[in-house]
Amino acid sequence: MRMVRFVDAETRAVVQGITGRQGRFHTRLMLEYGTKIVAGVTPGKGGETVEGVPVYDTVAEALDRHQVDASIIFVPAPYAPDAVYEALDAELNPIVVITEGIPLRDEMEMVARAMRRGITIVGPNTPGVIKVGECKLGIMPARVFTRGRVGVISRSGTLTYEIADHISRIGLGESTCVGLGGDPITGLDFIDALRWFEEDPETEAVVLIGEIGGDAEERAADFIAEGGFTKPAVAYIAGRTAKPGKRMGHAGAIIQGSRGTAQSKMEALEAAGVSVAERPSDVARLLKALLG
Repeated sequence: MRMVRFVDAETRAVVQGITGRQGRFHTRLMLEYGTKIVAGVTPGKGGETVEGVPVYDTVAEALDRHQVDASIIFVPAPYAPDAVYEALDAELNPIVVITEGIPLRDEMEMVARAMRRGITIVGPNTPGVIKVGECKLGIMPARVFTRGRVGVISRSGTLTYEIADHISRIGLGESTCVGLGGDPITGLDFIDALRWFEEDPETEAVVLIGEIGGDAEERAADFIAEGGFTKPAVAYIAGRTAKPGKRMGHAGAIIQGSRGTAQSKMEALEAAGVSVAERPSDVARLLKALLG
């Protein structure tokens, strides 16, 4: 069983790839949210600063000067695996990998190494993780989130924002939201996150945002049906009109055989007692009915 670590107000983070366009932009937004960004890393850029954050050539140099718990990675795909290994060697946890387009074989190796060390990788190709009101390690728009009691686990970035906005508007709010990532290989799956939310005292219900492709949602349904998660749950599955073999947006979303279709996922979740929404806007209404 994988142990999961997310973030909170005390998390001190390093931004790998901080001097790039995305790294700079999102460092500013994370700092504005209150995230403790204590250092940045870009090889060859040591001695610079970004938004007042000191930049180092290596993670090891940053750790010599600062206490660091976690990493967020904006490094381009060809160099992202080395950045992940550097963070793993430093035992940073979690490691949030925003980068998309990392080769599948590299993703498999990254995730395998992290599992052996008991370190949580969020992603790759993820919008990140946010503990609402405390810490944002990611690229999600902070304005759609309000502090509350609903956890969100999602394979889709944009649907996360849309559904969180609906949850916020009806006054329930969110506790922690995590983007699993849109690639076929990810550090976390729904079951890992459900185990974490089961133990989280601030979370009273969870939303699962899935999509076609793979069997992660069906496996989550089995886990719930077997009693692994006991809190109320609502799900939404994107891509229900897709035909078998069709890719939907990214590499992780492709239907193969009878598993992986929106229908099979919805049926499995409903059989496990999960309320399944027809539209993203229905998620908040179903939550309200469950939580009062």
